[in-house]
Amino acid sequence: MAQCQVCGKTTRTGMSVSHSHIRNKRKWKPNLQTVNAIVNGSPHKISVCTRCLRSGKVQRAI
Repeated sequence: MAQCQVCGKTTRTGMSVSHSHIRNKRKWKPNLQTVNAIVNGSPHKISVCTRCLRSGKVQRAI
C-alpha cells in the first residue's frame, strides 16, 4: 500500500455523492514523491508526501 514513510499518510476511502445523491465508492490517494533523503546520516530513497516535503520534515540528500 502507498504510504508516506514520515507521517504514515495512506489511501483514504469514502463516497462520491452526485447532485441526485447517487453514491459511488472512491479513494483519495496521498501525493507521494520518491526522494533521496538523509536517514540516520546516510542517503536513502524514500516515498514522502508533498506536505512533509514542504514543511521541512525531510532533509534531501544533494
